[in-house]
Amino acid sequence: MRILKLSLAVLALCGMLCAAEWTTDGGNSKRTGWQKNEHILTKNNVKNLKILWKIKTGNQPRALHSMMPAVIADNVKTDSGPKQIAIVAGISDNLYAIDVKTGTIIWKKHFTYAPVKHKHNFFDQSNTPPRHLGFLGPGGSSDVPVIGPPDARGRRPVYFVDGGGTMHTLSAADGEDLKPPFKFATGKGWALNLVNGTIWMPHGGTKISAVRLDDPSHVMSSTDGSGGMWGLRGVSVDSTGTAWTTTGDGIYDPSNGKLANGIVGFHLVDGQMKVKDWYVPTDWKWIRKRDLDPNNTPAIFTYKGRELMVASGKECRLFLLDPRSPGGANHQTPLYRSPLFCNDQVDFQNVGSWGGITTWVDANGTRWILAPFWGPPSIHTKYPIVNTPVSRQGGIAAFKLEENNGKWRLVPAWVSPNMDRAYPPIVANGVVYAFGSGESTQQAWPIIGLDFDSSIRAKHSTHATLYALDAETGKELYSSGDQIKTFTHFTELAVANGRIYLGTYDGTEYCFGLPRH
Repeated sequence: MRILKLSLAVLALCGMLCAAEWTTDGGNSKRTGWQKNEHILTKNNVKNLKILWKIKTGNQPRALHSMMPAVIADNVKTDSGPKQIAIVAGISDNLYAIDVKTGTIIWKKHFTYAPVKHKHNFFDQSNTPPRHLGFLGPGGSSDVPVIGPPDARGRRPVYFVDGGGTMHTLSAADGEDLKPPFKFATGKGWALNLVNGTIWMPHGGTKISAVRLDDPSHVMSSTDGSGGMWGLRGVSVDSTGTAWTTTGDGIYDPSNGKLANGIVGFHLVDGQMKVKDWYVPTDWKWIRKRDLDPNNTPAIFTYKGRELMVASGKECRLFLLDPRSPGGANHQTPLYRSPLFCNDQVDFQNVGSWGGITTWVDANGTRWILAPFWGPPSIHTKYPIVNTPVSRQGGIAAFKLEENNGKWRLVPAWVSPNMDRAYPPIVANGVVYAFGSGESTQQAWPIIGLDFDSSIRAKHSTHATLYALDAETGKELYSSGDQIKTFTHFTELAVANGRIYLGTYDGTEYCFGLPRH
């Protein structure tokens, strides 16, 4: 009994001293999706997951968007003592702080601003009801906040950009302004990335902006000149401070600054943002004609002492790149280009790889790459482990990285059971957490053609499903079944301290964890 009590005391102490955080989308500035500090959930106990709480926030959808991924800060000093707090943004310019232990909202902020004027008529939908808006330009605040380190007084700053393009610096404890707001970047934005006092954000389609927090009056911006930047996790930042993003449909003409259909790196030089380097596939014209552009956030990692980067997109290939020279001398030669792992159908809307790539290292030092995909797996990639039922609506594909005498390969390892429109997973303590969004992704129909009225897709969507998989085999350890009542769109999971968070179209934030004893 004394040994048991001592063990429990050690676990309690570790819970206080070893608590995990998830302060930015993708878990870190390199966007790996790897939660290294999760110790509560294991392969043995995730079968017991249940909904600990769910909160109806009241956030109203705009187009298909609603709740952005949560970010988590631990030991936040509040008037009622230290708390672990989840910060969640809603598309309708709402920001919520949730006490994750009790599942209650500590504070809420709603942001207002003058109507934003758009250059293109497509994005000017001021007279359209919110649920009928086009999903490419929903308006509102689509970025994911980032939580900074404590300031000199121990306060945790939350950085957030409202739909009017204003950057706010708020206290995680009470939502009060820690610094005056300032104008940053307008247009549909993605997850903020904070590195060495500089915040990065892709926004407005083809632009990327950055600002040093000690010089908020000087916002630096650049563009890929052609394609949109649609990576769900925003940009990933390498060890040199270069921000990398995939670029969407458009022209590849580097002599005129047009860098569509590729992976582009931006860096800051003498107070200006400039393109540093890029990779564009040799078949970019074919990709462009079929709307199969790269559209997910690259993941950056170190392997055998060398920094590398991996990305994918709707065509459904993996590209392994060296950030020092991603495409070689001609900008079109990667270290490795995989066969198709999905999208044999050459479909721009219901299949492909979307959102971002996840990577982690197991206890044996093996580097794993995990890619979400929609539709069935490709016949061109064979997996040693195929978990049934074989994915028809989507899933997760796992690969192992190998290098032999300078030759690189991503070796297929396993494919998950079926997931309805899988999004980027998170790996924690040997478990892959993933979800099928349940969203109808159809954009064009035989009778009405291409139609961006989001209510059509919402009507045909079902519900999201959370899964836990063995990270080395893809075997299903848990499924939430039909417990989540509606679908999600362009959002992600967050995992920290035995809890898993996901927000849905109806404005509900779900928290899964182990039953309380």
